[in-house]
Amino acid sequence: MANAREILGRQKSIRDIMKITNAMYMISSSKMKRARTALANTEPYFYSMQDTLTKILDDSPEVGHKYFDKREEIPEKDRKRGFIVVTADKGLAGAYNHNVIKIAEKESLASENNMLFVVGQVGRNYFMKRRIPVDIDFKYTAQNPNMNRARIISEKMVELFNDKKLDEVYIIYTKMINSMTANVEMHRLLPLKHEPLTELNNGKYYDHISFFPSPQAVFDSIVPNYVAGFVYGALIESYCSEHNTRMMAMQSATESAQEMMHNLQMEYNRARQAAITQEITEVIGGAKAQKHKAD
Repeated sequence: MANAREILGRQKSIRDIMKITNAMYMISSSKMKRARTALANTEPYFYSMQDTLTKILDDSPEVGHKYFDKREEIPEKDRKRGFIVVTADKGLAGAYNHNVIKIAEKESLASENNMLFVVGQVGRNYFMKRRIPVDIDFKYTAQNPNMNRARIISEKMVELFNDKKLDEVYIIYTKMINSMTANVEMHRLLPLKHEPLTELNNGKYYDHISFFPSPQAVFDSIVPNYVAGFVYGALIESYCSEHNTRMMAMQSATESAQEMMHNLQMEYNRARQAAITQEITEVIGGAKAQKHKAD
């Protein structure tokens, strides 16, 4: 059994760790709330953009555009796919990074033509250490996602698609379902599917809409913004999921530390009791020895 001094030292270390886990919990909670507010403030704009794309498809189903081109003439083995992979800049977030990396690694190894574009230091370090091809010039932090960063990322992807350096563009990110659940999602950004992006038959009536100078010209303007909006939403969702997972991890760590403190307190009490009993025994033994000498 450890002595009382050792137990007190361990208790102090655990209390220090609990201060850190509590602080990290509060920081993650604050960051997640700010990110959620930012997403809520921009969602109406992007929903409106999706509605516009849907109206074009609804009014002009025959429209053809480069952003719908599936390039079916390219054989499967020669198709070049790009994957935007959203990870975190640091760990201590449970299985958050592992779940995203596992899917991204599987997709990357499916073809030698596939390329990863990794957001976040954890994912970038993981793939580079294993010599899995990543775009080394694609260096973006996962912290404090903003529209400007999303637009830069989307512009690069659209450019690679238009230059036919990529035939398909996907994004792999974590979508927060609720405070207890988050799922890894993989969504194809380009080419777009030739189907409505939102439901229009929800009780609303839309007149026939004319697009000037043409639906194709409208697509040229709107699609890059739509892609940027989706990337921004994915960055925010991942950021919220990261901090929500970290909150749960820190809460679990704090609860484990509290349990350890309870067990150590019990052990300390037993050690103290044993020490007191030992002292009493020694005093009684000494008293008896003195009595025998006196006799």
